[in-house]
Amino acid sequence: MLQNPLQLRLEKFEPWQQITFMASLCERMYPNYAVFCQHTDFAGARVYREILDSVWELLTVKNAKINFERQLEKLEDIIPDSQEHDFYAVYPAIDACEGLAGLLHGLLDRDGLLDAVMDVSQVSLRTVVQLEEAQGAEVISNENQKQNETVCAEWDVQWAIFRPLKESKERDIELIKDLRQELRDEGVSNIGMSL
Repeated sequence: MLQNPLQLRLEKFEPWQQITFMASLCERMYPNYAVFCQHTDFAGARVYREILDSVWELLTVKNAKINFERQLEKLEDIIPDSQEHDFYAVYPAIDACEGLAGLLHGLLDRDGLLDAVMDVSQVSLRTVVQLEEAQGAEVISNENQKQNETVCAEWDVQWAIFRPLKESKERDIELIKDLRQELRDEGVSNIGMSL
């Protein structure tokens, strides 16, 4: 697990901030999954989108009622199997599902929310690290991670999502909607995949 001062600060977040942070990272991982679906006969992109949208709805719509156990079941049905696909894109797609699963588990067990936010942060980072290493970078560790531009860029984006959330003392629906919209409009994943 690569360390970053961000991790200690996420511990101090309110639940709504932690959930928004995770949803934002899943939004950034979504193109990895969608691009994988485009290149296979895998039909999960719409389902992934609907599940993630239900989380955004929980954050922005007063009294939204969502059955997250059902959402988790739907997600489990659309996780690709790395044994069945012999090209690299399957791994970032699986990571995207793992990130969303972590978010859903956090919503189902609020006592596990801190663990969930740490896990989703690491999953997003891991996708970046694995691609870098697959492309020939030396093994990335705490000691050398600052020498890798792509890893630094991933931490920078996580910080950029963190900061406005930290500045907001109470749940700010407009901020949440702006974050979602910005990430969607950008449409570029943590490893540079675009829709």
